[in-house]
Amino acid sequence: MFKGQPKGLFALALANTGERFGYYTMLAIFLLFIQAKFGYSAAAATQIYSIFLAGVYFMPLIGGILADKIGYGKCVTIGIAVMFTGYLCLSIPTGADIAGKILMFGALALIALGTGLFKGNLQVLVGNLYDDPKYEAKRDSAFSLFYMAINIGAMFAPSMAKYVTNFFLGKAGLVYNANIPALAHQMMNGTITPENLSKLEGLAASMPGAASMDMASFAPFYIEKLSTAYNYGFAVACISLILSVAIYYGCRSWFRHADVNAKQKASSPATAAEVELTPAQTKSRITALVLVFAVVIFFWMAFHQNGATMTLFARDYTANAVTGGLRIGFNIWALALIAISIYTLFGVFQSETGKGKAISGVATLALWGGALGLYFTMPETVSIQPSDFQQFNPFYVVALTPISLAIFGALAKKGKEPSAPRKIGMGMFVAAAGFLILTIGSLSLASPKELGGTVSPDLVSPTWLISTYLVLTFAELLLSPMGISFVSKVAPPKYKGMMMGGWFAATAIGNYLVSIPGLLWGRLPLWGVWTVLIALCLVSGLFMFSMMKKLEAATK
Repeated sequence: MFKGQPKGLFALALANTGERFGYYTMLAIFLLFIQAKFGYSAAAATQIYSIFLAGVYFMPLIGGILADKIGYGKCVTIGIAVMFTGYLCLSIPTGADIAGKILMFGALALIALGTGLFKGNLQVLVGNLYDDPKYEAKRDSAFSLFYMAINIGAMFAPSMAKYVTNFFLGKAGLVYNANIPALAHQMMNGTITPENLSKLEGLAASMPGAASMDMASFAPFYIEKLSTAYNYGFAVACISLILSVAIYYGCRSWFRHADVNAKQKASSPATAAEVELTPAQTKSRITALVLVFAVVIFFWMAFHQNGATMTLFARDYTANAVTGGLRIGFNIWALALIAISIYTLFGVFQSETGKGKAISGVATLALWGGALGLYFTMPETVSIQPSDFQQFNPFYVVALTPISLAIFGALAKKGKEPSAPRKIGMGMFVAAAGFLILTIGSLSLASPKELGGTVSPDLVSPTWLISTYLVLTFAELLLSPMGISFVSKVAPPKYKGMMMGGWFAATAIGNYLVSIPGLLWGRLPLWGVWTVLIALCLVSGLFMFSMMKKLEAATK
């Protein structure tokens, strides 16, 4: 798995891990933040969320075009500085007024621009490492490992966001409750019903910092303190970016040779003899990439519901406490030990010496023991927050990557490994299956319109969301790292940055379309929202397989 990879891969992967940790810490609470602070409806909040995601993933197209001219490393450096400025602005507590909105939207624009300069170009550097014939055969596995590293950062992000939020709320004598933001805004704008007023009074009475307050004072006080706690959560991204910079520059000598675009290669005597593609070959490859881009639009539209309607489902329809064995899923350190144990377990079978097998076996047992020890120290009932569910997808990515690599490695030895386009098509069908689980879990639940912005009285088990995330992760592993690898392999040399940017531009369109289920949130039955996503995934998968001959021909 790790053997035989160039060390530049690990430096670039770790640099990306730090950046992604900060980004996903911010993203875990962003939708909750804009609803709590500004009182946006679910439709408006998901629209803002999707536009931001679209910007984050569209800007790599601009960053790629620029990098094809000035170099990938320069764009990465500029991107880090711009991102840092954006996160810094987002972490400043402000009022819920025009000035506060201007600062927030300006910060989001900077984060999107900085990510565009950083993200795609870092992945081009990874791909360039595998232009060396010595490493070419390891390209797909390299991007799977790179993708796994991204998700290590993402796995810890929701827990960090929750910790920071709860810490600063606790300093004000408050605790998080998913009901309060909507009720507080109803109180402040004068639309609260007697029933909801009574509910708000009961919640306020349970908090030491608000026991003596009337509701006219409590509502803005809670909103202010919760919003400020979220602001401090965004500041985590600034710290993680500093770590990314240290890794990137500290290990730059490991991948400096990969920081070269087609223009720079042409000016170097050592690489001037690189074979040029014919116009027909270039057109064929670009056409194949555009077809893949068209399909992944709908995958990302569905997948990135994790921070939109799936977060709303977690907040409004899912139990806010767990008991029994399910508790271990909400201890990030236990999950981390379980994920690491997958790798040590593989070491038992893959080590070439008896000593190596023994060490891996002992390490695996110790990790399982540590996870059980953490489980037995947990309280009988564990309170959970909506953002907690976002740790499951990255956990599954980290834990399942070695299994995925082992399966496809075994198929490759038999000459039966599916091509990257075929894996992408399969991923669309698996994504449809994921939302089928959520559809079944939603059949007996009231529609969002019937709830009127409050939490459902009938809460379902967290198992529904956890299972959905598991299946969506299988789809993601089939599609995302394979898609990035496909782009790095098929893109014409002169347009590598642009084509990698095109992958992200397709992702951007999909992220903008994330808002459609949000717009349907108060208009359709809950199960109807998920059915729309199932249909889109199935149609996209069928289209992918209908174009398979053309796509596979472009890789030869």
